[in-house]
Amino acid sequence: MEQLDERDAKILKLLQNDCKTTAREIAKKIGSPITTVYSKIKRMEELGIIKQYRAILDSRKLDKGTTAFILASFAYRPGGREKPLSQRDVAKQIAAILEVQEVHIITGGWDILIKVRTDHVDTLGKLVMDKLRTVEGVENTLSCIVYETVKETTDVLT
Repeated sequence: MEQLDERDAKILKLLQNDCKTTAREIAKKIGSPITTVYSKIKRMEELGIIKQYRAILDSRKLDKGTTAFILASFAYRPGGREKPLSQRDVAKQIAAILEVQEVHIITGGWDILIKVRTDHVDTLGKLVMDKLRTVEGVENTLSCIVYETVKETTDVLT
């Protein structure tokens, strides 16, 4: 893992808060030359520490106000299949579903955790029945619909 110095961390915190912050503004806030800030940002991009820059949209204002987390169990040999399925391949198929925002392979009583956003509970039901449960290897699902989101962040550094 790449070692970050104090200035790197300050730069990252400012960018994760507002990725439109310019190198000039960051330099002023942390008291470093703009060339240093610019080269540090470029280095962290090249190392993959900064993966991308993006806008965070309000899903409710875009008619995607129904959020759910779905737990899925995985069958390695569905229907007596001779060659076992790859859990990673199944997760990738799930990730290709348009409404799916996140897919995680997890430990515990379930194998895969999926986050989806849809316009309505009915749409969520159709997604689970007509898309998710038709993916070969998905054995069981448990849907947890979000009533209210108290905290949601993309911040890694605090």
